[in-house]
Amino acid sequence: MTRLGNMALVIGMIGVPGFVVAPAALAQVDVSLSIGVAPPPLLVYEQPPAPAPGYLWTPGYWAWSPAGYYYWVPGTWVLPPQVGLLWTPGWWGWSDGYYRWHGGYWAPQVGYYGGINYGFGYFGAGYSGGRWRDHQFYYNTAVNRVNVTNIHNTYVDRTVIVNHNVTVNRVSYNGGRGGVMAQPTAAQRTFDRERHVAPTSMQARHVRTAMDDPAQRFQRDRTLPVVAATPRAASFAGAGLERPQRQPRGSQMNPAAPAAQATPRPPAQPRGPEGTPQRGPQPTRQLGQERMQRPANQPRGPQGMPRQMPQAPQQTGQDRAQRPPQVSAPPRFEQRRPVQPEQNAVRMNDQARSAEMAQQRARAAAQTQARERAAQARRAPEARRAPPQKRPERGRDQERQ
Repeated sequence: MTRLGNMALVIGMIGVPGFVVAPAALAQVDVSLSIGVAPPPLLVYEQPPAPAPGYLWTPGYWAWSPAGYYYWVPGTWVLPPQVGLLWTPGWWGWSDGYYRWHGGYWAPQVGYYGGINYGFGYFGAGYSGGRWRDHQFYYNTAVNRVNVTNIHNTYVDRTVIVNHNVTVNRVSYNGGRGGVMAQPTAAQRTFDRERHVAPTSMQARHVRTAMDDPAQRFQRDRTLPVVAATPRAASFAGAGLERPQRQPRGSQMNPAAPAAQATPRPPAQPRGPEGTPQRGPQPTRQLGQERMQRPANQPRGPQGMPRQMPQAPQQTGQDRAQRPPQVSAPPRFEQRRPVQPEQNAVRMNDQARSAEMAQQRARAAAQTQARERAAQARRAPEARRAPPQKRPERGRDQERQ
């Protein structure tokens, strides 16, 4: 968008509530926007594959409409205005009580963009998604999604992910309450004053298409915009569109939190019987935007950081024949630690106490049974004595005998 177009856009915004134009910006014609409402968190989305060689990725961001609302400008692949130029994304920054917009630009190197983690190589400082060499752009497939069948100018550099120590929190502005606290280096300040190239006409058309689409507006009811990323600029229909994804709970920084950049901590691992960490199932989805993108032939991981799966080397029959037989390691036997004397004493005391309690329970049971028998004996009636049996009388004949 040209400077005259920017000025016309700002003049239309002057009557919008919550919108302020910096006087110095009008005097210099280099207009910046100042809004009293913080921009929403960045969307979580997949990166569409690069459509053809030579296209560079421009990440998605929240823009401000003259009608007084934020709308999402989808990330997209665009052709640079000149060979050898790289894109520096625009960014929102807190200053003097307002959120001010600093527009993006093309230049031979990537400048300061507020420390915002846009993903896909834009991890807050510099750009690790690719580089120019011999008038051709080479893509780093460790952080960009590229079809290597159609695009052959590729390389893999996973060290950029480790060196950047990426913090995934979806914060979309610098400074203020809850914003990113990164500050420009001296080299970045110098570079910001050098010659820059404005966005291309296709990029300006892409922004206007997003602004005119009601489905791209930020909604208070947390309804997400329809399109998060496109394979080509200003094309919001057809194949290859990427929809935003719902963000897992707790993965985005609360804008009302203290102004500090969150540092992720790995979750605590459960401990085994010997105090060693137990291996659990690895998560299949991480925060990316929110799952950072991957090349077309790699498993998906956090945005711009594909999950690399180690591949075992393939062995031929000749390799197996030349390979000496492997001797299996002897089995390991776990040795139990000897019981300490204190533990023996405690164990003996416990056994003696248990035996004494068992004897007490036995004596109590015997006394109870004795009392019950005595009570039953008192209640029972006295047994009647049987009458004496009469002896049979002998007959006279027997007496005579």
